[in-house]
Amino acid sequence: MTRSASRQTRRMGELAVLGAVVCVGVCGVTSSEARAQGATTGGEETMPAAEPSTEVVRDARVVLVTGSTGGLGREVALRLAAEGDHVIVHGRSRERGESLVRDIEASGVGSARFYPADFGSLDNVRSLAEAIRRDYDRLDVLVNNAGILVSPDRRPVSEDGYELHFQVNYLAGFLLTRLLLPLLEESAPARVVNVSSIAAAPLDFDNLMLEEGYSTGRAYGQSKLAQVMFTISLAGRLEGTGLTVNALHPATFMDTDMVRAFGVTPRSTVDEGADAVMHLIDGHDVGSGEYYDGLERSRAAAQAYDADVRARLWAVSEELTGLEAREP
Repeated sequence: MTRSASRQTRRMGELAVLGAVVCVGVCGVTSSEARAQGATTGGEETMPAAEPSTEVVRDARVVLVTGSTGGLGREVALRLAAEGDHVIVHGRSRERGESLVRDIEASGVGSARFYPADFGSLDNVRSLAEAIRRDYDRLDVLVNNAGILVSPDRRPVSEDGYELHFQVNYLAGFLLTRLLLPLLEESAPARVVNVSSIAAAPLDFDNLMLEEGYSTGRAYGQSKLAQVMFTISLAGRLEGTGLTVNALHPATFMDTDMVRAFGVTPRSTVDEGADAVMHLIDGHDVGSGEYYDGLERSRAAAQAYDADVRARLWAVSEELTGLEAREP
C-alpha cells in the first residue's frame, strides 16, 4: 500500500467512526423527527405533491435539489438561482421551503418552486417524481442531497419497514433517480450528483436492515456507501447517453446548526461544501462514475469497486422499492 493510500485508509476509518455525528443533510434529530429531508426539524405535515406549476420555465436550467430547505442544500439552491437557474426546492418543512422560494424570487435572479415530500415514505417519493414529471418538460440536474442521521443509537424504521438511514439516505434517492431518468435523458446533457460521505460501512446483505448489531455510525456509513455504489453502477448503464453521474463527500463537520447541536467544533464551512457540489454541477473537467472528496477525485471504500456487490445491491434495491427490472 502506498503512503497516500495508507493515509486515505486511516482517514476513512476515522471518519467512519465520526459518522456518528457527521451529517450532510439533517442530524441530531429523533427518529420521529427524522422523517426525511428531508427531515428538516420543522415538524410540519408533509404534503406529497404540489399543485401544477403556472409558470413556464424557458431558457433556464432546471435543477432539483433534494433536502434544500437548510444547510448545504439551501446554499446550493441559492447559488444555482444566482446563476439564473430554476430550482426545484425539496424538503419536509413547507414553511422553510416556501421561505427559500421567497428569498430566491426576491433576489430577482433565477426562480424556484417548492415541493414537499417525506423520504421516510416511498409513496411520497413516487408522488414527488410524479409531480415533477407533470409540471416540467425538462430536468437538467438532479442533486440527491437529502439525508439524515438519527441519534442516539436506536434503530429507527421507516413507514415502509426499512431501516431509516438506508431508506432516506439511499433508497429514496435510488427510486427518485430511476423515476426521473426519462426526463433527465430527454434533457441531455444532464447531470446527477449524489451527496455522499467519506464515512463508510460495508454492506452485509444478510443483515442489510441492521436488525442485529445496529449502531448509528454503521447505519449512516452503509447508506452512504450504497450511494457511491449506485453512482458507479448507474454511470456504467448510462454511458453514451449524455447523462453523467458522480458522488462526493462535500466537506467534514460543516458549520451547520445540527453539527453544533452535537457539541462538535466545525472543521469546514457550508461554503466549502457548496463549492464541491457546484463543481460537479458546473465543472467542465467532470467525467462520470467518479467519487470526489471535496474538489478532488478520490477513492471510496473498497467495496464500492466490487462489481458483484454492486449488482446485488441494484437487484435488492429494485425489489425493496418495487421497481420492475429494466434498463438502466
